[in-house]
Amino acid sequence: MTERLTPRTILLLTLPPLLWAGNAVVGRLLHDMLPPVLLNFLRWALALCFLLPLAGPVFRREAGLWRYWRQYAALGLLGIGMYNALQYMALQSSTPINVTLVASGMPVWMMLTGWLFFGVPVSRKQVAGAVLSIAGVVLVLARGEWRHVLELRLVAGDLFMILATIAWSLYSWLLLRVKEPAAIRANWASFLLAQVAFGVLWSGGFALAEQAVGAMPVHWSWALAAGLLYVATGPAIVAFGCWGAGVRAAGPAIGSFFVNLTPLFTAVLSSAILGETPHAYHAAAFALIVGGIVISARR
Repeated sequence: MTERLTPRTILLLTLPPLLWAGNAVVGRLLHDMLPPVLLNFLRWALALCFLLPLAGPVFRREAGLWRYWRQYAALGLLGIGMYNALQYMALQSSTPINVTLVASGMPVWMMLTGWLFFGVPVSRKQVAGAVLSIAGVVLVLARGEWRHVLELRLVAGDLFMILATIAWSLYSWLLLRVKEPAAIRANWASFLLAQVAFGVLWSGGFALAEQAVGAMPVHWSWALAAGLLYVATGPAIVAFGCWGAGVRAAGPAIGSFFVNLTPLFTAVLSSAILGETPHAYHAAAFALIVGGIVISARR
């Protein structure tokens, strides 16, 4: 059931992209203070602590979670253990604006993943929209110089973000496979906590592997503590709760367009906080990506 956009619904759908943009900027600010995979682990470990008082009963035997632990282990791996770690790794060598614009190509990967692995048919309009969106992403990767496309060399951050979007696409399709008791998903905190619990195990293992290969030391400071507190609460818990309520009110089709506010918010925050001035090709890429999504969403 959906309703027309009210000021409350607009706020619910606008706040998450703003918080996610802040996550990219803060991730960039912290990139020389601690290793990226460790940052991801600490973020979700803190989020786990905050969620336990809200939804701890989801771990009780009668809740039914443990019968479906494989499903939630997969969700935790893709959505928490991999996506966020790869995003923070991308921010080691790429700017927040580039990272979020590459991530804006997500609908293309969603379409391809659904077609390849879940048997979802693809229409001609979706293909046309995908071509436009891919053109926008390539424009970002080529840094605005089309003549350099044939000479395109991906920096590590670009590649990590592409892998992150593929992981999130798989995660999103797996979310549609509902097998567990409805009570787990009825409460957003319970549903998130169930995923975070497994995601923390995955991200903890990845962080140990990162340390084993010789990661940079952690430079503890109040700035680092504040950054960790932000990424563990705003982009994770608050954004997830608002997004769920907004999508329930307006529907996923309308909600998907609000996601593309993330690069715009990132450009504003990057300019204000990091001093990174957006370029004309960023605006052109954003227009191509959004145009592709609009075309693919038409009936």
